Amino acid sequence: MPELGPVLLTLALATITTLLLLIIGTPLAWWLAYTRSRFKPVIEAVTALPLVLPPTVLGFYLLVLFSPNASLGSFWVTVTGTTLAFSFTGLVVASMLYSLPFMVQPLQTAFEAVGREPLEAAATLGASPRDAFYSVAAPMATRGFITASVLTFAHTIGEFGVVLMVGGNIPGRTKVISIAIYEHVETLNYGEAHVLSAGLLVFSFAVLFAVYALNRRAPLHVG
Repeated sequence: MPELGPVLLTLALATITTLLLLIIGTPLAWWLAYTRSRFKPVIEAVTALPLVLPPTVLGFYLLVLFSPNASLGSFWVTVTGTTLAFSFTGLVVASMLYSLPFMVQPLQTAFEAVGREPLEAAATLGASPRDAFYSVAAPMATRGFITASVLTFAHTIGEFGVVLMVGGNIPGRTKVISIAIYEHVETLNYGEAHVLSAGLLVFSFAVLFAVYALNRRAPLHVG
């Protein structure tokens, strides 16, 4: 029977990360979908950077940023009395940055597929921009929300390099599933490593199957 601590911690990390990125990523994706700003390519590149940047590189710079000797890290210690590095909060921040493109890109694609026409039609009927988003755009972008949420959750579950650099291996605080697998392999405990790895393999397949199945059932709207 595998230890449940890393499993529960990983599920908590993935859930919190997904919910926070839904709040942050939705307006960002909306802006990217409809803006004509010349800075759009820059923001898109920054958002997509975790897709090509080695996780250890991102983790290293976040570790430096979270250090009590850095401005952000020092401010956090002053306000909370704890450090961002090697903490669950630090893992959440790192996971949000690392999983950002998995939330923003599907949502941006979904919003672009909605198009401007339904929003303009809603405006002619007296709907405010906020009303048009919640009553028209959001329902029409259901597939995007499903895909973005599921992929973000799954991607956070499988993180390794970033969480190792930022959080280390502290049981009950930062020891997530991927770190536990690495530790079991290092100590030649292949039985436990196999159980956790097989669990992640099944979970990954189930996630992809769910995305494809739900997207087939969700209504498709094209503006």
